[in-house]
Amino acid sequence: MRPVTIKVGLGTCGISAGAKDVYDELERLLKTERSAILDYTSCNGMCFLEPIVEIYQPDKPVQVLTNVKKSDVPAILQGLKTDNFHSSETISEFSAVQKKLILGNCGLINPDRIEDYLERGGYEALRKIVKNNDPEDVIKIIKNSGLRGRGGAGFLTGVKWELAQKAKGKKKYVICNADEGDPGAFMNRAVLEGDPHRVIEGLIISGYAIGADRGYIYVRAEYPLAVQRIKNAILKAKDQHFLGENILGSKFSFELMIKEGAGAFVCGEETALMASIEGKRGMPKLRPPYPAQSGLWGCPTNINNVETLAAVPWIIRNGADEYAKLGKEKNRGTKVFSLAGKIKRSGLAEVELGTSLRKIIYEVGGGTISGEKVKAVQLGGPSGGCLPDRLLDTTVDYESLAATGAIMGSGGIIVMDNDTCIVDIARYFLNFTQQESCGKCTFCRIGTKRMLEILERITEGKSSIKELEKLKDLAEKITSASLCMLGKTAPNPVLTTLKYFEDEYLEHIQDKKCRAGVCKALIKFEIKADKCTGCTLCAKNCPVKAISGQRKQPHFIDQSLCTKCGVCADVCGFGAVEKK
Repeated sequence: MRPVTIKVGLGTCGISAGAKDVYDELERLLKTERSAILDYTSCNGMCFLEPIVEIYQPDKPVQVLTNVKKSDVPAILQGLKTDNFHSSETISEFSAVQKKLILGNCGLINPDRIEDYLERGGYEALRKIVKNNDPEDVIKIIKNSGLRGRGGAGFLTGVKWELAQKAKGKKKYVICNADEGDPGAFMNRAVLEGDPHRVIEGLIISGYAIGADRGYIYVRAEYPLAVQRIKNAILKAKDQHFLGENILGSKFSFELMIKEGAGAFVCGEETALMASIEGKRGMPKLRPPYPAQSGLWGCPTNINNVETLAAVPWIIRNGADEYAKLGKEKNRGTKVFSLAGKIKRSGLAEVELGTSLRKIIYEVGGGTISGEKVKAVQLGGPSGGCLPDRLLDTTVDYESLAATGAIMGSGGIIVMDNDTCIVDIARYFLNFTQQESCGKCTFCRIGTKRMLEILERITEGKSSIKELEKLKDLAEKITSASLCMLGKTAPNPVLTTLKYFEDEYLEHIQDKKCRAGVCKALIKFEIKADKCTGCTLCAKNCPVKAISGQRKQPHFIDQSLCTKCGVCADVCGFGAVEKK
């Protein structure tokens, strides 16, 4: 009989929520009790329920304990004796719509143990191709599957591989782009932390297909746990002869290196990424030539992102036809999205392409935290677009999203409710892209700076209709004339918010009003005399002493001193402080 096993989710999200403390406490107590085996896994996608502990008992369903604290550990061990646990129904709601291919092992296996990956079919795809298929066969399988790049552009992966395979060059390279830098995006990190061998296997197969004997994983140093687990996985893969000379007795040899990026957003762009690997400053180049013809050190190079490569072993094992059954025409397979912002169930959602945004946000994500209806959704990070509630029936596929002005991007979904100021959101994303501009081309470097200045004046109530027209004009020019796609897409948040929420811009400019109460320059706090009891709590907590009044008498706010921090409203127990 298999022993009882307790697994703790030790992904970055779980650790930040206290999972390592829970694990350490379990380890300490189990040294004496020895009632179970302790193990760890990574994030299973339910970040909103971390820390998560799973109990595996022989002949019984797995018990999933959520929001576990260190102080809960004694009761968990006691529960092993009484079989008294409480699993959450929320889990089935979160998982019902999902179809997990990429995340199939995440949260189930120990990412630092290659044996776990092998037990679930790991490296079978690699064994299969080096034994039975030539590179053209592999490319044909990927082409027939309909897999498109999950990094944002949606280019057909098989076609991309074919271009690199046919390109002339004595030396070729493959690269995994793991430079995930979008605010609110964490899909790639979760896959690398939870199932690193799947990505490595996909990258080795891509090398076999195009004729490369060396590959790189370009991952940002800001992902230390992902880096650690990839390094460990590469060593284990070498030990098992999945990497190195004459892999699995074949003539195919492949070496894999890790390049840790410094966190520059622009290095997500292919040519900037390759420059960084070469030891140069990460700046984009004009294309053509494309990487497939002249990439790393001038050699033919294929670049795919983490999620694209993670899909490859599943396709090889299960066949192109099985993969092509998922999704919709021209958009085959599944897509992983990170759910963030004001959503009830933040985490990772993997669904078939063609699923509606509404289904992802409400059925997987549970709607907004406040229970209010969704005001807007930002898709694709700072290069993406902001869509209103009325477009939530849009299906997530490359063409449908592009028709709205948004993009798939890498898969970040940020949910907003009525407490979010759309103009401030546009300012936030443009501030991000402006700071991350590499500065090489004038339209991106200077144009985004001028756009940001206008947005800042709008949020301060100091702009005009004329400047709004200038904002639109700048956005169009930057889109058409910037050097790389990061520059070309930088104005997207502004363009889509102007398209769907122009009335909020006009309110800021003409009425000097921020309906969400976010833009400080356009709000003020006042105390309602009929509700104020004179308890003095607001005055005692005001950091700038802007509130005065006698005990048991209505208090007043000196607007010339008030910094609009909102502390008075937070501490008032009588609803006497009003934000206007």
